[in-house]
Amino acid sequence: MADEKVETVRSSSSGTLGRARNATRDAALILDSSSRPQPDAFTNSEAFLAGVSSCGVTLIEMHAQETGVPLQRMTATIEGVRVPPEPRFSRITMRFELIGVSQAQADELVETYRKR
Repeated sequence: MADEKVETVRSSSSGTLGRARNATRDAALILDSSSRPQPDAFTNSEAFLAGVSSCGVTLIEMHAQETGVPLQRMTATIEGVRVPPEPRFSRITMRFELIGVSQAQADELVETYRKR
């Protein structure tokens, strides 16, 4: 379909148990298993959380620019809680800090992210 956008990532063994090489286009990323005793790289869980929070940052920044909202900078902090041995997050919370906008503008920008 013409409206489809396909994103492809290739993951492969790295030669180190619990570590994977990931590549897309000309970019590469090493990810460690969340169950490794002492991970050296981002873990799979951390990468998932980073994907969610970075989506919020980029979407809000771009929407602010498109709509003329004077956002200067922002931070999104995301926290995922798991109860072992369950591999899923039981709770995820995200906090946004927006600089250069009123509380009403910040609320509207975050609501735009929530709706998408």
